Amino acid sequence: MMTPILMLGAGRMGGAILEGWTRAGAFTAADLIIVDPYPSEAALAAAAAGARLNPPDADLAAARTVILAVKPQKWLEAAGQFASWLSADAVIVSIAAGVSSRDISREFGGRVTARVMPNTACAINQGTMSLYADDPAALARAHALFEPLGTVVDLTDENQIHAATAVAGSGPAYLYAFVESLEAAGAAAGLPAADASRMARSTVIGAAALLAQTGEEPSELRRQVTSPAGTTEAALNVLLGEHGLPPLLRDAVARAMRRSKELGG
Repeated sequence: MMTPILMLGAGRMGGAILEGWTRAGAFTAADLIIVDPYPSEAALAAAAAGARLNPPDADLAAARTVILAVKPQKWLEAAGQFASWLSADAVIVSIAAGVSSRDISREFGGRVTARVMPNTACAINQGTMSLYADDPAALARAHALFEPLGTVVDLTDENQIHAATAVAGSGPAYLYAFVESLEAAGAAAGLPAADASRMARSTVIGAAALLAQTGEEPSELRRQVTSPAGTTEAALNVLLGEHGLPPLLRDAVARAMRRSKELGG
């Protein structure tokens, strides 16, 4: 039995999970207990539908699954505040970046623990979730929670979560930054700002949809768009050049990984 589900923290990421569950019909609001002093709109909507929002601490003992969704800097405080109220057989599923399952399990009284690194596309059931647990029951619990929200990737080594955080957890922000930059470049080239924005967004959305629907390698789709000595090749000579996207993204991912490790102490 995995419900009731207690969500400790229901900010942007926790809210995205709640929205995705609602869209998928994965859990009823009555299955949910939400604890957050500043609940998101998604948490308030869940409460309006029947979830228990900020109930008395004694009610937390009913939870069979606990999602630790507070900011990484706040996880230790949350453990100290709530661990003693939880059932001994509650499974902890943490989405706190950088914090090891060993540390989480220790601070939550030795309870079995899984780690998940999701991203905000969970809200529309197109998220990417990386899972790790050395306990099969905890891994199965994490799968049941997150499979309704998109693509799930099992990791065989917990240290790989730092890389997963840098690639998939933070990755949506990289794409949004690219779209911002493409919009600005279009405007700088002489397009009206509104038109540059529509073009950049539509182009990225269409290209991503084609990648998803065809299943082709991105390198092959790139080649299909690139005529020899044409405009695309001229641009790619910049983007894939010595100071272009490959070294920039390697550095970005490396820095995000380093920060993930720092957050874990």
